[in-house]
Amino acid sequence: MTTAPWRDPALPAAARVDDLLARMTLEEKTAQLYGVWVGAETDGEGVAPHQHDMTADYDWDELITRGLGQLTRSFGTAPVDPALGARALARAQRRIAEAGRFGIPAVAHEECLAGFTAWRATAYPVPLAWGAAFDPPLVEEMARRIGRDLRAVGVHQGLAPVLDVVRDPRWGRVEETIGEDPYLVGTVGAAYVRGLESAGIVATLKHFAGYASSAGARNLAPVRAGTREFADVTLPPFEMALREGGARSVMAAYTERDGVPASADPELLTGLLREEWGFTGTVVADYFGIGFLQTLHRVAGTPAETARLALEAGIDVELPTVKYYGETLVAAVREGLVDEDLVDRAARRVLLQKCELGLLDEDWRPEPAGRDAVDLDSAANRAVARRLAEESVVLLDNPDGLLPLSPDSRIAVVGPRAADALAMLGCYSFPSHVLTHHPGVELGIGIPTLLDALRTELPDAKVTFAEGCPVSDPDVTGFEEAVTRAAEADVCVAVLGDRAGLFGRGTSGEGCDVADLRLPGVQGELLDALVATGVPVVLVLLTGRPYALGRWHGRLGAVVQAFFPGEEGGPAVAGVLSGRVNPSGRLPVSVPRETGGQPWTYLQPPLGLAGEVSNLDPTPLYPFGHGRAYTDFAWEDFSDGAGEPEVPTDGSYEVSVTVRNTGARAGAEVVQLYLHDPVASVTRPDVRLIGYRRLELDPGDARRVTFRFHADLSAFTDRRGRRVVEPGALELRLSASSAEPRHTARVRLTGPVRVLGADRRLRCEAEVAEVSDT
Repeated sequence: MTTAPWRDPALPAAARVDDLLARMTLEEKTAQLYGVWVGAETDGEGVAPHQHDMTADYDWDELITRGLGQLTRSFGTAPVDPALGARALARAQRRIAEAGRFGIPAVAHEECLAGFTAWRATAYPVPLAWGAAFDPPLVEEMARRIGRDLRAVGVHQGLAPVLDVVRDPRWGRVEETIGEDPYLVGTVGAAYVRGLESAGIVATLKHFAGYASSAGARNLAPVRAGTREFADVTLPPFEMALREGGARSVMAAYTERDGVPASADPELLTGLLREEWGFTGTVVADYFGIGFLQTLHRVAGTPAETARLALEAGIDVELPTVKYYGETLVAAVREGLVDEDLVDRAARRVLLQKCELGLLDEDWRPEPAGRDAVDLDSAANRAVARRLAEESVVLLDNPDGLLPLSPDSRIAVVGPRAADALAMLGCYSFPSHVLTHHPGVELGIGIPTLLDALRTELPDAKVTFAEGCPVSDPDVTGFEEAVTRAAEADVCVAVLGDRAGLFGRGTSGEGCDVADLRLPGVQGELLDALVATGVPVVLVLLTGRPYALGRWHGRLGAVVQAFFPGEEGGPAVAGVLSGRVNPSGRLPVSVPRETGGQPWTYLQPPLGLAGEVSNLDPTPLYPFGHGRAYTDFAWEDFSDGAGEPEVPTDGSYEVSVTVRNTGARAGAEVVQLYLHDPVASVTRPDVRLIGYRRLELDPGDARRVTFRFHADLSAFTDRRGRRVVEPGALELRLSASSAEPRHTARVRLTGPVRVLGADRRLRCEAEVAEVSDT
């Protein structure tokens, strides 16, 4: 038998796909452009918005005779034993392949925002915790492990990472982001992409673009970001993740900007993404995002017009299930309403990706290796989860050295987050995302609470507990017991924070936006009551966003912030409290002083800073990049603290500093490099992060870190919409946070204004060298 050219792995992928497309009917081509969500609920109780009214009926057996583009969340819809799920997915893939003329399986995709969103899979810290760790190599290792677990059960594509930059901390999905700075988001996000892609999984960047800039912090509200904010804050993380990470898929955002929905924006999805940036992968719709063009955005009047707008813009795949790219699209093409070339364009991209994944090969088999013994929560996974959780805990304040806790003290643990395992998990973890719809089903993974972990950590301490109040209900009946326990103790550990959920069912998570940044419910009043006892209070926050803490500034013994630190978060936070772990996390988002005056991030031009023209002071209580430790670091031998050397607008300059651990215990310092541009043709942020390096040092040890600043890193979007490097004075500030500069180098860029293209430098390289004492 002669093998068809499209089956021949020796031929270039493009030639194989061209041969295959020429053989396919219109129905078979459109079948590659949608997914099917088997088992999804249609009664309004599902996990996605509008799931009940955006899901079309179909006959599975008849549908798959044409082929199928994607299978949606075989593991992430209901509790499925991993080994059984792998076998069920393989059977479904075999049926799909056998039903169609060409034997092509579907791409199986899953959520993997903070680990594989599947029953019994490791629940890692949320992305905001990745940002707090300032450790891209560790995030890459985590993503590699997630990717291997996805591959082990037959999954091909992961819907992560989220590269939205926080613009308003009231937004519910802050926990899903990496932080409020585009450089931090880009470098950590690119590391995640590299890890996932190294395991053979297609990483999907989301949400492209501007989703986090929604008006009033409301989920899915219009985006009113201006041209320069969009270009200089929103887009760079996506560009970095594509160029440095190698992501092969992008998810279009739900939102609109300046009246144009992202899912119907060819300038964004084709002009910028493909023609300017050179992206060659697939663009997928956010769940029901194509349908929203008709039902929510109202830029299309009919299903056929909806499909046309999405295809013209550049959306290749309708997710999560078929409605607009199926029979509706076929009929629209036949009636002349949609050009078949648009179908061919999208189908070619989908099939090229399937070819890359080996799904067009004649020897393809649906059963993944090791399917009979699947462990999605291995000891190695948990070790990485523990390390990332430990690195992400931020010690905000410890003015009198109350921490670490004395090992034999009387400790009152109080608060609604202390004894709840779900306090550790974000809304896209499987227990929070799916198990709430399956009461009675066990978590499937071990998640020590902070209370249990602290008792394990300090076995000689006398630890008592009182809940005090619920997370969000205005119930104060538990205050009396909580105050009594605190008054009897040497120290009170108040464990407060969020409950992750979806669409208003939590205090943090998708669709769980807030009006202001008060602690949820009556937790603030509980904290007041505990402080009033006179017993020193250690505030521990387990949250998905920052909360305003100015009300208690100067009244607390210590403040510890953890952003949903995952299944190993309890031992990680307990380790910080006991002193076993020297805290090294740094804030990826500013912690505000006041509950109002939002939105505010540190990326403010001069008029966004405190001034005499307003009585509102937006200066944060704890700035971006802030974090303390149980040891001290000296920053020595700064390389250039004098003069103003001239650097061409296409040149580079190095700044160096030696960091020495002058304390008595090992610890990690995060050296941060900020840019200050005193005068520019448009207003610029007062400071912005352009480089950083995490240094782990034993007592007495020192490392010299050198940052190689290139003029491209000073670029911004000018009044004509060009990305330019302007001549003029700059300051390079080596800092411990955005508000704590240690050393400043002044340079002057000389030469003409440079207009940059897609090949601009995105990263400030840092080199670390050993320092020997002489």
